[in-house]
Amino acid sequence: MADISVRGRLALRAAAAASWASQKAGRGKGSMIGGLIALKIDPTIMTQLGRDRRTVLITGTNGKSTTTRMTTAALGSLGQVATQADGANMDAGIVAALSQHPGVALAAIEVDELHLPHVCDALDPAAVVLLNLSRDQLDRVGEINMIERKLRAGLQRHPDAVVIANCDDVLVASIAYDHPNVVWVAAGSGWAVDATSCPRSGEPIVWEGENWRSTGTDFHRPQPDWWLDGEQLCGPDGFRAPLHLALPGRANRGNAAQAVAAAVALGADATKATDATGTVREIAGRYRTVTVGEHDARLLLAKNPAGWQEALSMIEPSSAGLVIAVNGQVPDGEDLSWLWDVRFEHFEGVQVVAAGERATDLAVRLTYAGVEHTLVPDPVRAIASCPAGHVEVLANYTAFRDLNRDLEARK
Repeated sequence: MADISVRGRLALRAAAAASWASQKAGRGKGSMIGGLIALKIDPTIMTQLGRDRRTVLITGTNGKSTTTRMTTAALGSLGQVATQADGANMDAGIVAALSQHPGVALAAIEVDELHLPHVCDALDPAAVVLLNLSRDQLDRVGEINMIERKLRAGLQRHPDAVVIANCDDVLVASIAYDHPNVVWVAAGSGWAVDATSCPRSGEPIVWEGENWRSTGTDFHRPQPDWWLDGEQLCGPDGFRAPLHLALPGRANRGNAAQAVAAAVALGADATKATDATGTVREIAGRYRTVTVGEHDARLLLAKNPAGWQEALSMIEPSSAGLVIAVNGQVPDGEDLSWLWDVRFEHFEGVQVVAAGERATDLAVRLTYAGVEHTLVPDPVRAIASCPAGHVEVLANYTAFRDLNRDLEARK
């Protein structure tokens, strides 16, 4: 840390002390409080920690943590990679992650989409991965086209960064469309509800097969440099290799494609990077299967309509039960009106249980969707209420967090 100022060193020592005290008090890992204290003492500490690193920033509404893990793995052939262990993707978490990896020349950093512009200014990234952009917590994030404009303006300040952009997502394509250094990836877009009109002209977007175009201006789907062909990843110069992923779903194949494209942009071998994405098996408890009595429960996380729709597509139709757990705490967004945007209508033959603090709200939505269900607010008891065998558990953020805590306490 030879380039850290005296004030910065003081900030990092204070952060380390606060993190240690938090751990000793049993209040978690202490990374967030450490990062907050470091920034309070020296607001420039993120910039100092980012010097002499080649950093990839990963952002989007869904898939940030998974793609960050895959990017970290894909970059691994080039050396050690600094990254967040816990997915803390705002300023304090980013500072904590960078401070824990002194002297590491590569970084793969997950960034909340609202924070991307000023994090780019602080870290001057070598590459930025833009996954997707859709409606999230309206009470925190705000209107989606406003976010698109902010991200577009933020990237204009960094013309030398390589932007790895999903050309199947209309809003992401608009962010990157005028950037001088873009690698386009056909990563898929299972949710087009938030991009029915052109973000640049306001006129309708017309889809023609996999291609789309604006009817109001010269704005259309770019030709991809990387794309998926079934289970194969295809890329520049005739590259073609099988994707052997441990994680389910087409969305994760798209995440892997963008992770590989980012790693290759920084100099990684494409074949090694592709193989490395298959080593990612779970992300902070997501996708793991746990034993709960007579049940093998697979845990899935979803946080907004697009994420819920993708997660629902992963549900095994032969499962003995499906537990859907919904809370409405501040980190989830207290407005649950988004439940009415999710298609719950296709669960014939699966026992569905509504759970979580807002189980009653969910039960109303399931009733209108014509889904037969029971109401068991406690998620662990909801799992136990299902027939023995494989149970799918789909939860939003704090419901997922609290369920993992309760399962750990039962060990």
